[in-house]
Amino acid sequence: MSWQVIIMYAVAALLCLIGAGLLLALTRPSGPAKVYVFRMAGIMAIAAGVVLAFSASAMHQWNVES
Repeated sequence: MSWQVIIMYAVAALLCLIGAGLLLALTRPSGPAKVYVFRMAGIMAIAAGVVLAFSASAMHQWNVES
């Protein structure tokens, strides 16, 4: 596995953890603006992490095949 793929997996995991942390922070009562921002940023961070992980998997598979 190349360093580029390892870094992509690490960044994907970090984004997913940050997104999950933002969504878990919504369990405490807060104002509507904070709920909106945390929900949007959390979902977008998780989505970015998942897409980056898929991209890293495809890049790894492409490197293995060639």
